[in-house]
Amino acid sequence: MTAPSLDGRRFRAVADVVGGEVGTATAFTYHERDGEIWADYGGGAIRRGHLVGTRVGDRLDFRYAQLNASGETAVGHCVTEVRVLPDGRLRLEETWEWESRPGSGTSVVEEVVDGA
Repeated sequence: MTAPSLDGRRFRAVADVVGGEVGTATAFTYHERDGEIWADYGGGAIRRGHLVGTRVGDRLDFRYAQLNASGETAVGHCVTEVRVLPDGRLRLEETWEWESRPGSGTSVVEEVVDGA
């Protein structure tokens, strides 16, 4: 069974990402329509970021571009598995790699609900 739509859902990293710039202060707002996904994000070491890609079942495949707090830009590619947590929130398990500089890794972001 495919996880629910990401449209309008907000996420935060569960931990600072080794080798990346996303951290627990980074917030993502996702959108989804007809197999397309996109998001805006920022916070912590990231001033502004955008991602765009596709969703097939519970797999996301997207490119991201971001501007960090030092004024440097970076781009990369990410493949993500969407999971449903026992409390009904969504969890995104990500495998990413920079395309504009060396480095790759994994990260996890979880849905944030009002009051959490």
